[in-house]
Amino acid sequence: MAPPFSREEYADRLRRVRRAMEQHGHDALVIGDPSNINWLTGYDAWSFYTPQIMVVGLDLPPTWLGREMDAGAADFTTYLPAEQVVPFPETLVQRKDAHPAQFMGDWMAGQGLDGKRIAYESDVYYLTPAAVEHLKAKLPNSRWADCGKLTNWCRLTKSAAEIEMMRQAAAIAARTMQTAYDGIGPGVRQCDLMADVTAAMIRGTPEFGGDMTAIHPLVLAGEAASTAHPIWTDAPFQRDQTIAFELGGCRKRYNVGLARTVHLGKPNDTLMTTARAVGEGMEALLDTMKAGALCCDVHAAWQGVLDRYGLEKKSRIGYSIGVGYAPDWGEHTISFRPGDATPLPENAVVHIILGMWMDGWGMELSETIHIRETDAVCLTQFPRDVHIIDA
Repeated sequence: MAPPFSREEYADRLRRVRRAMEQHGHDALVIGDPSNINWLTGYDAWSFYTPQIMVVGLDLPPTWLGREMDAGAADFTTYLPAEQVVPFPETLVQRKDAHPAQFMGDWMAGQGLDGKRIAYESDVYYLTPAAVEHLKAKLPNSRWADCGKLTNWCRLTKSAAEIEMMRQAAAIAARTMQTAYDGIGPGVRQCDLMADVTAAMIRGTPEFGGDMTAIHPLVLAGEAASTAHPIWTDAPFQRDQTIAFELGGCRKRYNVGLARTVHLGKPNDTLMTTARAVGEGMEALLDTMKAGALCCDVHAAWQGVLDRYGLEKKSRIGYSIGVGYAPDWGEHTISFRPGDATPLPENAVVHIILGMWMDGWGMELSETIHIRETDAVCLTQFPRDVHIIDA
């Protein structure tokens, strides 16, 4: 095993993060999001259920601090030397009278960070308020600040190597969706089909294997499709049912989303009219996308189609995507909705998901899209029409 990218790739990422730190006046950065840790160094393990951070300084190299049991993963997923991997003792795991962040704070103080300007990720799933308070207590003379999504924004523009990794994930996504198409039918249990879908996602292609996507595969069947994120059940699919699949592919933790809709039996006019509107909306926004286009203008292109058809979608229609761990594959940066005037950078990758959750039924269509200088291209090539199965 080896890190998925070159030393030069990770060095460039570190330069970008340090440049952003300097711009915001930070001496050190405490990263708690495993997606950001992975992007910066390649570190990959299911280790984020216990306290884990990456500390980066303007003069301090990226250093992983986490559970001793998980420190070994750094040997084969990163280029970090031993001195940049600092495990806390197993005796600190889930104790009432001690916390691993106290160990981490002592280490940071030992690196001369007390009294420095330290920023941390306050709005992540994995860095708890208790951990932050213990860190602050160990470095009482430091000036602490919320770094916001500093590293996330650095991730937004993808390198050529990242784009290629996401193309591989996109190929897995296509095979995964085809598995769903091939296996669905009246009487097939949702759980049985999802077992096959998950296997296909992990099996990948003959050339490269896959990972589990950060959002687990979703199936929206019949009435359950009237909401956005239902989990499958053991109920069988039924004749005359509309089913939306929100699937994807993942390669070296790089996620690509892909949503499509299937109907078992003869579709009604409402479904086909809605599908036509959604398909036209996807084409309209793709025509708008290129480097420099504003997120709100992309949304406006979609909204213009909905207005013609008299339809409504209240939620945003997309976001940036890339490295991700459960529970989310989005990068938490740009969103496509009214009022978001963020310009799209060249080589961003975004997931546009046009979910229409109606009264008692629903449908979805999504694409993961590479933003280029003068246009945008879908990473996965897969038919967009509602897939009709004569049942």
